[in-house]
Amino acid sequence: MKKLLPILAGAMLFTTSQTFAFEFTFDWGDIPLCTSGHPNRVNNPVFQLQDLPEGTARIDFKLVDLQVRNFNHGGGRVAGPFGATIEPGAFTYKSPCPPSGSHNYQWTAKAYDAGGKLLDTAQSTKRYP
Repeated sequence: MKKLLPILAGAMLFTTSQTFAFEFTFDWGDIPLCTSGHPNRVNNPVFQLQDLPEGTARIDFKLVDLQVRNFNHGGGRVAGPFGATIEPGAFTYKSPCPPSGSHNYQWTAKAYDAGGKLLDTAQSTKRYP
C-alpha cells in the first residue's frame, strides 16, 4: 500500500485540473419602470464578466423573457478588448416590460474569437420588476 500511495497522489494531480467557466452577472440599472407590455428602447445593463475565455474578441448578448419566450427583446454585440465590466451604452435593446406581475428574464452571452469560433456561452437570470 505504501508504494501505491505516491502513484495515486500523482494520478490525482493530473485528473483534478481546475477549469473555469465563463460567467456574468447583470444589474438592470436605471431603466424606466415598465409594466405595460410595451417595452422601451434602453441601454444595456451593467454586465460583470468572470472567467471570460482567453482570445475572446466579441460577445453577443440576447435577452429572453422566460414567461413569453417568443417576444424578441433583442440584444447586442460588443467588441473587445474586455475588462471585467461592460457599461451601459454598448448597445440598446427592448427593456423588460411584463404586462402582468413580474417575469424572469435571462441574458445569454456568447463569447467568440476573432475568427468567429464560439468559445463559451453563459447565462444569467433575474426577475423584473
